[in-house]
Amino acid sequence: MGEGPSKGSMMEIKIGVRSVHRELMVEIDLSAEELEEEIRKALAADRGVFAVTDVKGRRVIVPIASLGFIEIGEDESRPVGFGGTL
Repeated sequence: MGEGPSKGSMMEIKIGVRSVHRELMVEIDLSAEELEEEIRKALAADRGVFAVTDVKGRRVIVPIASLGFIEIGEDESRPVGFGGTL
């Protein structure tokens, strides 16, 4: 997958895996549209996998057969400054 829509823009996704009680939370720098396209490609492949790289460069790979759901959060911009105030 390529570069995200813009530097500093992140989105959190939640990935549910069948037979696993906890979801995977992943922060990515793709737009919702780019993420949906990657999901569509993975679902179209016979015995495919859904793979995504988080903002820290870690790769998450889930076999499509084990995929329960993917919840797409809203794009959020990182605040710039000190103390977390906007």
